[in-house]
Amino acid sequence: MALALLLGALSALVMFPAAQHLRSLEDGERAQATLYRSGACMAGQCQVRFEAQGRTVVADLPVGSGGGKSSVGARLTVRYEADDPRVVAREEDVGGGGAAVLTVMSGAGALLFLMMSAVSAILVARRRRAGSGPGRSPRDRQRHRI
Repeated sequence: MALALLLGALSALVMFPAAQHLRSLEDGERAQATLYRSGACMAGQCQVRFEAQGRTVVADLPVGSGGGKSSVGARLTVRYEADDPRVVAREEDVGGGGAAVLTVMSGAGALLFLMMSAVSAILVARRRRAGSGPGRSPRDRQRHRI
């Protein structure tokens, strides 16, 4: 049950907003960028450098971005908000990218673990009910077991 709640929270509180943020940049300005710092891009640990409005901008890629296997210096196309160039995403990710996939996967995992918890609770309840025969209390069954 705890795992189901954890996966559900991950899906609802982290990955769904990340996918929404990526989609919000679909109409953003396009620019050619260079991967400035690589790492776990899906966790938001990558940076890109590009030119926007005549100045060089170094911006963090958001949580849910792909491209983590690219090396520093790799060229890529990004989309950014015209009024704040530090809000940026890879063009390949603006449809939701990996964040949308992880939202679905963690949500499905949460439902799976929730169903497993419900099935196990039903089985335990049936076993308890079947074990209590007519005229016998649970205490009587424990006394007669050795």
